[in-house]
Amino acid sequence: MSEIEYLTVEVHREFAERIDAEENRQNKRLEKLEDGFGQLSELTSALKVMANNMENMAKEQAKQGERLQAIEDKPAQNWDKLIWAIAGALIAGVIGYVLASMGVG
Repeated sequence: MSEIEYLTVEVHREFAERIDAEENRQNKRLEKLEDGFGQLSELTSALKVMANNMENMAKEQAKQGERLQAIEDKPAQNWDKLIWAIAGALIAGVIGYVLASMGVG
């Protein structure tokens, strides 16, 4: 028959203390991992919000660029109108002079 070996109370107590210590160590590691995961989740959410804000800012900047271009183009359009008005007046004056020289009118 096989002999059964029994543990003394002191050996069992030491074994139980080691198991408890290991369990506490693992619980602390799990707690740190959970905290790290929570922080990572918060960071991911913040990054999504920041990306969305940057996208909106880029759209707004494009709109402002279009408005700025329209403001910059306005004086050029006015200048073009003035040039055409002067050219039209000169052409009308030349035609009027020519017709007057020919005795028409």
